[in-house]
Amino acid sequence: MSGGSRSAGPSGESASFDVFLEGWLARQEHYLDELLCTSENCNGAGEEDLQDLVYRVLNHYQQYYEKKSQLIHQNVTLAFSPPWFSSLERSFLWVAGFKPSLAFRVVRDSVRDLTPNQATGMRSLIEVTRMEEKTLNDDMAKIQESVGAPSWMELARRQDRLVDTEKTEGNVAVRQLNSSLVTVVSNADMLRTRTVARVVEILNPVQSVRYLIAVAQLQLKVRSLGFSMQRQSES
Repeated sequence: MSGGSRSAGPSGESASFDVFLEGWLARQEHYLDELLCTSENCNGAGEEDLQDLVYRVLNHYQQYYEKKSQLIHQNVTLAFSPPWFSSLERSFLWVAGFKPSLAFRVVRDSVRDLTPNQATGMRSLIEVTRMEEKTLNDDMAKIQESVGAPSWMELARRQDRLVDTEKTEGNVAVRQLNSSLVTVVSNADMLRTRTVARVVEILNPVQSVRYLIAVAQLQLKVRSLGFSMQRQSES
């Protein structure tokens, strides 16, 4: 199942993204079924058909990030503690999403037949990705230092609760904070999508199908388990 009982979140941006996510997850389950069916019959599928399926799945993920981009420009703080995620899912968040290097752990577990050239390419990509992750970690640290950790998130969250006079005094600081956060999250999301795309470029179509199966299964499993744990704790 794609979801479960969620705690009621704020209206507006949160409700809109929640509705989008439910539909997106339903489509993801359909893509997973198609990937599994194709994987079982890879010998009967042409390379062009496999590439088309991989392209459609990657485009599905791109739709998620396009919608998320709209969200973070409206209310970036929601991306750091999304009410539509379970506590377990939120525990995996790194700069408001999965850590890009997680993609390589999935490759390791799902693709065991890399050629020497592929292995070399993957090692190079791992090194580059980790360097970019470090840069983003440094950027987040600078933001936290500039507003005094750990109050930087609370400052942004309080904005809607401030009275008009307080808003006038705090607007500049909050706008600067939000702008910095939007930039970092946008860069992190670009790194996430770029990393997966580069992994697929290294893999052949059959390997890419197996990889994308593992990615979808991991996400859906964590989501299902997270809401199961949440229901048990609430009962």
